[in-house]
Amino acid sequence: MADLIPFDDRDGSIWFNGALVPWRDAKVHVLTHGLHYGSCVFEGERCYAGRIFKSRAHSERLIESGRILGFQVPYTAEELDAAKAATVEANGLADCYVRALAWRGSEMMGVSAQQSKINVAVASWQWGAYYQDLRLTRAAYDRPAPNTAPIHAKAAGLYMICTVSKHAAEDKGFGDAIMLDYRGFVAETTGANIFLVIDGALHTPLPDCFLNGITRRTVIDIARQRGIEVVERHIRPEELADAQEVFVTGTAAEVTPVRAIDDLTYQKGPVTEALMDAYREATRGGHAA
Repeated sequence: MADLIPFDDRDGSIWFNGALVPWRDAKVHVLTHGLHYGSCVFEGERCYAGRIFKSRAHSERLIESGRILGFQVPYTAEELDAAKAATVEANGLADCYVRALAWRGSEMMGVSAQQSKINVAVASWQWGAYYQDLRLTRAAYDRPAPNTAPIHAKAAGLYMICTVSKHAAEDKGFGDAIMLDYRGFVAETTGANIFLVIDGALHTPLPDCFLNGITRRTVIDIARQRGIEVVERHIRPEELADAQEVFVTGTAAEVTPVRAIDDLTYQKGPVTEALMDAYREATRGGHAA
């Protein structure tokens, strides 16, 4: 913990409600609705060589997530793109992580907060590999059913079960947890989508109760362009034993091979390696719009 740098005590700038402010001044009140009731949506993005990968898709998803939670993000996708670019430039970062978020403010307290101001902020910082030697175990919680939570919003509140599950996995010596859905099918990890390579084809869960990740869709497109068969379907947990390779995808995770799921072990095989290389080329090869 000695080398831990708190996120509230750093140099740099954060874009906050339309203007760049000093990092340490980007504060909200303790009675902010988003803190008490989870009325917050966010995006995680990566910037490569000064360009944010799929910036517009992330901006549009932030707006849509807000809509699903019942509020309007007070900026257009174009304005959000510009805010993110300005934040990265102000912090002098070429390769970094970008976090955009929107939340209900402190004007009202209670479950209902219809008149609360919608705040928007963007931060950027250096963030290396999300996973190291990834080993997974069964998560403490399952993904909820679509009729029990706004599962298509990237909402902060939905990540509570992810934090609990990841902490429990780490306490057992694993890097993360693999979550099942409400029906018992394989869903995702706590922060990334999952792919299985079975006899040369990619098999990945249907995103019908969790986010259809932007990186997930990018990797599927890359695979199909390379002639790799992609099968989106419900996957039973026992089918994990049929896979020769397993990897996860996400903005933070990029394309990361899975070494083990509990007692099952996997190698970083040719399909995973090819897609890692292709994704690296896509993010660093000028296709970052």
